[in-house]
Amino acid sequence: EELVGQGNEVTLFARGDSKTAAQLKSCCPRALRLHDTGLINRDAPMILMQEQALGAASGEFDIIHSHLDFLSFPMSRRAHAPVVTTLHGRLDLPELQPIFNEYAEMPVVSISNAQRKPLPQANWAGTVYHGIPKSLYTPHGRPGSYLAFLGRISPEKCPDHAIEVARRVGMRLGTGAKVDPADQAYFKKKIEHLLDHPLVEYVGEINDAEKNDFLGEAAALLCPYDWPEPFGLVLIEAMACGTPVLAYRQGSIPEVIDHGVTGYVCDNISDMAQAVAGLPLIDRSRCREIFEKRFTVERMVKDYLDIYERMAAASHRPRLVAHARPAAAGHMRVGAVRTLTPQTDVA
Repeated sequence: EELVGQGNEVTLFARGDSKTAAQLKSCCPRALRLHDTGLINRDAPMILMQEQALGAASGEFDIIHSHLDFLSFPMSRRAHAPVVTTLHGRLDLPELQPIFNEYAEMPVVSISNAQRKPLPQANWAGTVYHGIPKSLYTPHGRPGSYLAFLGRISPEKCPDHAIEVARRVGMRLGTGAKVDPADQAYFKKKIEHLLDHPLVEYVGEINDAEKNDFLGEAAALLCPYDWPEPFGLVLIEAMACGTPVLAYRQGSIPEVIDHGVTGYVCDNISDMAQAVAGLPLIDRSRCREIFEKRFTVERMVKDYLDIYERMAAASHRPRLVAHARPAAAGHMRVGAVRTLTPQTDVA
């Protein structure tokens, strides 16, 4: 949306119920995660979308930006326009090494410097931190009396650690979370009984409007993650509300959180529980100020446009002249390829 707002010509390849100011091209009418679409094979729309975006018509774009991870690499290799792929997940899985060795020429973008460490051989075009609109959340100057956990109920997110911190400090814990089908067994065995504690309030999955008050009225957001967090969008959502973050020293956390300024980077449960006492030292207006400086959508788009222009200028790929049309000076023709399952509100 910000690319469009800055005057670029954008075609979005995504599901049909997407809300966008870009030209929308869809291969399925609705999101696949939240609706009963009647589809038996959900790979079929994904293949069709890749053909639409990366096939013969790809030559009409100056750049194609894929969010399909390595799934789009085979088609990207044959596209008529340069393709850059943002990697959104963890990269420390051994099965990824052969993929990135095979597609070593594919330009990729990391969402933190820590994310790229397992794959130093990849063709890194840059690191672009996530950004969100300034108006999406409003700063809350006065901290609330509860702690917040917002995310998936899964082993790597460690909601049980957040509950234990709340127990140790005697503060209420608001828990905005969803349970994916893959995590149902973990939820039933490890977490469900913990939600009965009088300090724990389970509110389930929430949307952006609900997150504004849920995060903004909290004393702090707890992120006791036990995995190499690639970025952690919820961290900057909290900062946009003026809410400090307590998070474990994992993956991108030390890049996103300024220790002692926008929160505290912790090493274990005891460390995080002790950090709660230091929350009055955090200036909530400073949290919002740093969000506006580092994590807005305007800054994110500027970083991506720098990459787009550099790649377009260096591209030697054959263009399909019949599809090409001149763009206004300083503007880009961008094809953006998104997943067909929406990012959850609390991922």
